[in-house]
Formats: sequence, C-alpha cells, structure tokens
Amino acid sequence: MPAQKITFKGSQGFELAAKLDTPEGEPKAYALFAHCFTCGKDLNAINRIAKALNQDGIALFRFDFTGLGLSNGDFANTNFSSNVQDLIAAADYMRENLDAPSIMMGHSLGGAATLVAAHSVPEVKAVTTIGAPFDSVNVLKQFKNDLDRIEVDGEAEVKLAGRPFKMKKQFIDDARSQNVEEHIRNLKKPLMVMHSPIDDTVDIDHARRIYEAARHPKSFVSLDKADHLLLKNASDGIFAARIISAWASQYIA
Repeated sequence: MPAQKITFKGSQGFELAAKLDTPEGEPKAYALFAHCFTCGKDLNAINRIAKALNQDGIALFRFDFTGLGLSNGDFANTNFSSNVQDLIAAADYMRENLDAPSIMMGHSLGGAATLVAAHSVPEVKAVTTIGAPFDSVNVLKQFKNDLDRIEVDGEAEVKLAGRPFKMKKQFIDDARSQNVEEHIRNLKKPLMVMHSPIDDTVDIDHARRIYEAARHPKSFVSLDKADHLLLKNASDGIFAARIISAWASQYIA
C-alpha cells in the first residue's frame, strides 16, 4: 500500500511531516518510529522496516523531527527534550486520528528519546531500540571538536554526516541535563534492545548498559555485521523488522 502523507503539529507548534505505512486490510497494531539524530523518516532502512512490518499486519507511523526533512521549524532550536515532546505529540495525533501506538521503536538517539517518551504513552505495550545510546550525552561526540567553540560563542556551524548544521549551547546543556537511565529503570514495559557489535557510532556497550538497567521482561538481539544506519545490507532492516514483529506479537495479540 502507498504510504499516506500526514502533517501534525509538533511540540514547538510547527507542522511536522509524517508518513503512515499500512498493511492490506485492518492493521493488527500501530507502531511509532523515531529516526536517528539528523536523519529523517525516509531513510532507506526505515522504508525496509516499514514494508516488512506491513507484511506482518503492523502499520507504521514515522515522521521528521522539528527542523529536519520536510518538517517545519529550526533545527538549531531543537534538542533532546523537544524530540521527546515531538514523539508524544505524534502519539497524541495517532490516538486522536488513527489508533494509539501499541509499539514504539527508535533508532540511535531516537531510541533514547523513545525510552523517555514511552512513559507518556500509556497504550504502548512494547518498546524497541535499535543502535540506541544509554544516554543523551553520547550524541555530543559527533561534534566534539566544536564543543568549546559552541560553549564560548553560544552557537556554531558544524558538519554532521557531511552536512552543515547550526548547533547552539542550549542543545549541549539539554543533553547533559537528561537522566535516560532513570526512565529505563522505571519503564515498566517490555523492552527489546537491538544493536550491532560492530557499530562504530554508538558502541555496543551502550546496549549492555540499557539492558542491565531495564527490568524484565527484556530481550537483546545482536544485529550481526550491521552498520549503525542499517544501510550496508538491505537485509539488516528487514531482519530487524521481522524480529520486532515476532517479539511484539506476544504483547499486542
């Protein structure tokens, strides 16, 4: 089924661009996906995940965070907290217009945001992270050489994945103020941690720390030989989706 284009109001009042990928027939569940830092909803790996989930009867709602992709707003004025609030706004939209998400999943920093946002979505029955950091501070290493300049000047243009982004001190301060671990320990929802042992963006040790902090029921799946963005091999995203679908089926039935 062709993806349905949707817009909804994000945490800062801007219109955010979203897509709804639906299976044939009535979905047996709705899932909400949070993309990685400076990525977007249209990453090829997410396209593959959406298609595979649809084949298993699960609808996927994905969107661009404020200031990224086709969403409005200024990325420089966003931070980890606004990402969490954008996720909650997406869940609110789904609840009011579709069906509340029973599955939440997030990739990289989007996974950390999902671990926090899931507390505010009572309908969620299963949470999955893919290559997620244990904390929000880990993202700062992506522009570590510019941190001092941002601290002194208040902002600076940095290169992230070869693209220029304006980063402000408020982003750094917000990342350092978060306590993701506390949210993991108090999640009270089934959690599956997926991570590649050769991830060179978010070290596998982050997966260990998430798993150890979480309470049962919890699961860990190794994405063997996968890169951080699940782009090197098309099969990696499909494999992740198949595992998510099978694992979540015990909670959404």
